[in-house]
Amino acid sequence: MTVSGHHDYALRVYYEDTDAGGVVYHANYLRFAERARTEALRDLGLPHAAMVAENRRMLMVRRVKVDYLRPARLDQTLVVETTPRAVGGASAALLQVVRGPDGVCAVLEVELACVDADTARPARLPPVWRAALSAMLAATEAVPAG
Repeated sequence: MTVSGHHDYALRVYYEDTDAGGVVYHANYLRFAERARTEALRDLGLPHAAMVAENRRMLMVRRVKVDYLRPARLDQTLVVETTPRAVGGASAALLQVVRGPDGVCAVLEVELACVDADTARPARLPPVWRAALSAMLAATEAVPAG
């Protein structure tokens, strides 16, 4: 996590990520965003396996809205910036921006639900998760717009 409250995850576009024209296949942006969210949580001290083992809770994607703005291409380096937008009792909302060398490629608005790992029913965020996500959100809000 940076001082501004967001997390950056860098990746390279491989052949397997592209369509026949060498452009990133649209569904792969979801994979890139998932990896970035996983690494953001890990960097907050909340790796998925430990979250489930210690709390019997996990985060599941409830909804995603994706805006595709420009293509990413084979062998380009991309950065997925993950920024919290809201933290609720049993949910969190994130903004994930995928940037390439020519600018923003895609913007994902992601809603996550906290669920019981055994029943998949909604459950409250454990205090340590809520505190970590809230701290990230507070850092984001503390940065002046500019």
